[in-house]
Amino acid sequence: MALLTILEYPDPRLKKVASPVTAFTPELVRLVRDMAQTMYAAPGVGLAATQVDVHKRIVIIDTSEAHDDLLVLVNPEIIAAEGEAECEEGCLSVPGYYDRVTRAARVTVRAANERGAMVERTVEDLLAVCIQHEMDHLVGKMFVDYLSPLKRARLASKQRKKQRLAG
Repeated sequence: MALLTILEYPDPRLKKVASPVTAFTPELVRLVRDMAQTMYAAPGVGLAATQVDVHKRIVIIDTSEAHDDLLVLVNPEIIAAEGEAECEEGCLSVPGYYDRVTRAARVTVRAANERGAMVERTVEDLLAVCIQHEMDHLVGKMFVDYLSPLKRARLASKQRKKQRLAG
């Protein structure tokens, strides 16, 4: 297993739209394991392949305290959404920044796991928010895109300055 590099906002590669996974191979299983190791080390509760510069429709999430309940969603689609919930979100691609976002309170998602078996789950609360957040990455959208233009501009400027000072 290997730790992968997480792209940081405003990297333009975070805007790429992910392609569907067409083959369930040992390489896909390895990528999922590397993503999980990267997410746990960060530490985070979710990671989309887009965030590690792999533009395939793959999302992993683990909201458990013990980090022992990894949910793998390959080619996920939300087939039902209801209610509304506002909560504070953060993102491994926007380290140290948190803001409030409104999303559906309950979602039903259908996807394959890393071995190709189909799964369908109806979830709510934190897991519902995480699924929506990570799936946004697959279409080139980030939680900061829900913020006002002024907040986004300030954040992008701050991130570019941070990257200049680091590099």
